[in-house]
Amino acid sequence: MIRPGDLTGHSDFHLFKEGIKPMWEDDANKMGGKWIIRLRKGLASRCWENLILAMLGEQFMVGEEICGAVVSVRFQEDIISIWNKTASDQATTARIRDTLRRVLNLPPNTIMEYKTHTDSIKAWEDFHGLVNASGGR
Repeated sequence: MIRPGDLTGHSDFHLFKEGIKPMWEDDANKMGGKWIIRLRKGLASRCWENLILAMLGEQFMVGEEICGAVVSVRFQEDIISIWNKTASDQATTARIRDTLRRVLNLPPNTIMEYKTHTDSIKAWEDFHGLVNASGGR
């Protein structure tokens, strides 16, 4: 597989458990959310590899809660996210956050954002409603 840092342009890699689609609406995802980490260029390949190994090695210790992960390569930054099934389970989301920080060896000041898929859907609908209402693209 090509390492994320070797890609140019706008690309996304999705790695999800068998039977789970990388979509907010999938039954396994719809009540969940994701941790989002924005990375400066040059860090995505190492972080992505460490994340995949941690998922395969069950380092998160949250049972079947992890649905999958995404790395998004963008022009100015790269974004890694890990999706889980139950956004309302704060103990589990905190454990995922802490494990992510450890396995990715993130500096203490790294900003990590948790976003529920419900919020993502609403933001997407609000944005697209605005675009369409204004004569859209």
